[in-house]
This record gives sequence, C-alpha cells and structure tokens, in this order.
Amino acid sequence: MSTATPVVRARWCDIGRIADLVAEALSPTALAAWLVPDAQRRTAVLAAVARIWTEHAMLFGDAFLLRDGTAATVWFHRYRPIPAPNRYADRLAAAAGPDEEHFLRLDAALADRRPAEAHNHLALLAAPGPAAARRAAAVLVGAQRWMDTLSLPTYAEAFTETDRDLFRRHGYADREAIAGPGDTTPPPMWRLSPLWAGRSGNGRWPARRITSRTRNGRASGWALR
Repeated sequence: MSTATPVVRARWCDIGRIADLVAEALSPTALAAWLVPDAQRRTAVLAAVARIWTEHAMLFGDAFLLRDGTAATVWFHRYRPIPAPNRYADRLAAAAGPDEEHFLRLDAALADRRPAEAHNHLALLAAPGPAAARRAAAVLVGAQRWMDTLSLPTYAEAFTETDRDLFRRHGYADREAIAGPGDTTPPPMWRLSPLWAGRSGNGRWPARRITSRTRNGRASGWALR
C-alpha cells in the first residue's frame, strides 16, 4: 500500500480516540437521541459502547484513521461467524446503564437483514466537526482501498442521510430498508469490490438472525452482529 494513502491502520492505543470520534459524530442524530434520551449522558454512553466494538474490530476486522486523527472507520471481516465481544453483556450493561435495552433492540433490527454471504462490514464511520464531508470522504476512500484488496464486497448501514449520500457517491447501492426501532430506518448499502469475481450482488440477501444469547436469554451485540 502506497505511503500516499490518506489513512493509517489504527493501533490499540487509538481505540479511545476512535470511540470519541464515533460518539461526537453520532450524538447529534435522531438515532443517538433514541438510544440515549438523556442528552447529558449521551456522548459518554455512545463512546463507551463504541469502545467495546472498536476493541473487537481490532481482533476481528480493521480500523483506520486519517493521518491527522480527525476521522475514522471501523470494519469487521465477515467471511466467517464473529463471536460477541468478551463479557459483552456485562460490559454493555455497565456502559449503557438504563439504556442497554435500546442498544439490544437496535442490534436485533440490524442483524435481521445483514447479508449472510462473505463481506467486509463497514460498521462505523465518524468524521465530526468542521469540514466533515471532506474528511468523511477521505477516510472512506482510503480505508476502502485497503478493504478492496481482500476481494470481498462491502456492506454498510447509513445512519444519516449524509452518510447515505456519501456512500452512493463512492459506489454503494441502496438495498431494502431496515425497519429500525424508535422510528429509525438505517438503510443498508452494498458495494462490490473491483477485484471481486463473485455474484453480481443484485439478488436478495439471505437473512441472518441473531443466534448469540446472553445468560438471561436476550440477544447480544450492538449494531454489529
């Protein structure tokens, strides 16, 4: 990979920074308001939950930062089943507190329509602050170059219309919308790798449902399983 790429692969020491970027970018959205109704707690809760999944991505995927650290993407390599993060139920309860059930409900809605075939999952994209559109495009393009070398299609959920427009401009196609909880509808999107020789991607995806359960019988995972 050329040293001219605008992104760098994240390291373990970058997890906190990425979680903060995700929380800052997501906090103003309607989805975040539903997930964490208390505005005073919202950013801290989102950062704590994002940290759990960013750590997990370092084991089962990749994360990338712009070289100046102002935007990030978090990915999972879904060519085989991915387990829940270690002690996920306990960690989510500690991170989300009274809002835990909202995260679990969102996860169930997203996992219901996630494609079963092998793909790279763009789980989180964050570019908060000034010049967000430019930085979001830069981190997406740079990270996608790395992902395309794996010769797999990419799946993403567009949590805002801004993200949806960005994905469309960079080769993602809309798929059947997911009926989300709390009047949220994150549209799923699909992009074929230029190196992928598989099927066209125009067929209907097989549904994948949550199979992992916590000890009290609830489904585990947030937006990523």
